Amino acid sequence: MNPDNKDSVSLNKYISATGLCSRREADKLIEAGKVKLNGQVAQKGNRVTDKDIVEVNGNRLDHNQKPEPIYLALNKPTGIICTTDQRVRDNIVDFVNHKERIFPIGRLDVPSEGLILMTNDGNIVNKILRASNHHEKEYIVTVNKPITGKFLKQMASGVPIIDTVTRPCRIEKLNAKTFKIILTQGLNRQIRRMCAHLGYDVIMLKRVRIMNIILGNLPTGQWRSLNDKELVMLKKLLKSSKSTYKPGEE
Repeated sequence: MNPDNKDSVSLNKYISATGLCSRREADKLIEAGKVKLNGQVAQKGNRVTDKDIVEVNGNRLDHNQKPEPIYLALNKPTGIICTTDQRVRDNIVDFVNHKERIFPIGRLDVPSEGLILMTNDGNIVNKILRASNHHEKEYIVTVNKPITGKFLKQMASGVPIIDTVTRPCRIEKLNAKTFKIILTQGLNRQIRRMCAHLGYDVIMLKRVRIMNIILGNLPTGQWRSLNDKELVMLKKLLKSSKSTYKPGEE
């Protein structure tokens, strides 16, 4: 637990590397007092080595038994909650029911559907999610009334929500009430909040792409493993991405 040890890593990184959860979820476990380090309740900022004993919910983690990495694409239906808390009804972990412990990369809110990635690789999560890495996410959105040129221009240039202004984005009208939008950030309920600010209600919201991973014709409620070509390109795109997580980023 010597912070000066060059072989030490942050506690949240250590936990996520075992495939238990993402770094974000690890921080939540630490804050909740559910993590012990060498018999003592751990604190955020602790650093550890393989010689330290880390326990989560009373179970000792074995960092030397890191599972084979799993990367899945799920077509999430509406009604499923993107949480790893299995006490929550309709949580995404129970819905997928994978034999290995996996967790979602980011989230889609309950009434939204479409592509969400799931993994046991905690090191990749924040690289995908961190807004400053400018990774694209593409959505198809249907609203409650005809789309105007003014609406498209305002959405593209930035909308004030959650004490900030959204980053400029690409948007294309598909029909009278449906548009495609490509974001490079992931604020909480961002598209719904942007539309609401401009006087529109979202009727349907579907994510169809994350970076190079495309939903395609994957049926609603089904999942598939990412193929080798997708993984090679994904890791290439993430090579220069920063992995530090900041609260508020998806």
